[in-house]
Amino acid sequence: MRIVVTDAATVVGDGVTLDFLQSFGEVTAYDVTAPAELAERIAPAEILLCNKTVIPAEAMDAAPGLRFIGVFATGYNNIDLEAASAREIVVCNVPGYSTEAVAQMVFSHILLIASSIDRYTADTRAGKWVNYPVFTMLTHPMEELSGKTLGIFGYGSIGKRVAEIGAAFGMKVLVHTRTERPGCPFPYVDAHTLLSSADYLSLNAPLNAQTARFINEESIREMKDGAVLINTARGGLVDEEALAAALRRGKLRAAGLDVLQSEPMASDCPLLGLPNCHITPHVAWAPEETRERLMQIVTENLKAFLEGTPRNRVC
Repeated sequence: MRIVVTDAATVVGDGVTLDFLQSFGEVTAYDVTAPAELAERIAPAEILLCNKTVIPAEAMDAAPGLRFIGVFATGYNNIDLEAASAREIVVCNVPGYSTEAVAQMVFSHILLIASSIDRYTADTRAGKWVNYPVFTMLTHPMEELSGKTLGIFGYGSIGKRVAEIGAAFGMKVLVHTRTERPGCPFPYVDAHTLLSSADYLSLNAPLNAQTARFINEESIREMKDGAVLINTARGGLVDEEALAAALRRGKLRAAGLDVLQSEPMASDCPLLGLPNCHITPHVAWAPEETRERLMQIVTENLKAFLEGTPRNRVC
């Protein structure tokens, strides 16, 4: 069995390895793969594993023996599913593995913004609290989350967990999603109500034709003045030019982003350098425990496919 991994550098490290693959066959793992290198590298593959490498139809044509594509992620918009289906290639993803980690990152951003943690720690590190005239230094705004409205766009496993944590903080939770989930304890609202009501708006939806650029110039106009946007889902959910303009003029107070339209971040990204835009480099999913769980599910996916009973199949 010939196994090719196109972007191993995106998942290994800190004790997480690809050693589990050795029991399945001959493994060739590349740290990263440029588009121009893809066809040649995957040509011998029967099993292809990737994270964010774009796999178009022409790449599949270069690998006539390809039978299985395993994605080291929940999202699979980088795979041409129509082409894979036409070629009878099974595609499997890894749902649910990062729920706790991503929900944790949502609230890491929310708490940083609500409590001005970055500003206060920077000031203390710079010695501004040394010999301050009183015991407390009230130099940056802070607010309680209790009583604030948390809007959730997308109510899959991550959106559900974010909603639960918000409720534990005493926030009023509103949900907008394409498909209502039975038993949801939070009110479902339309998009307008979500946008106009949320003090904090968390994007937790997949990227598709219906959700692309959900946050744009028009939707930002509907949002509360001074609202905060959190995006840990996909960069394509946000029109970055419109967001940057809203942050500059103060329409939105702040944004906390773990994903961007272009990754790695482009040097001309309009959000680069904005003091009220807090950006982490797509790491919400990446705690060591989370990646170990990811590897375990990828192993189970591959084993199930080889046994003729594919699991977590998206195509």
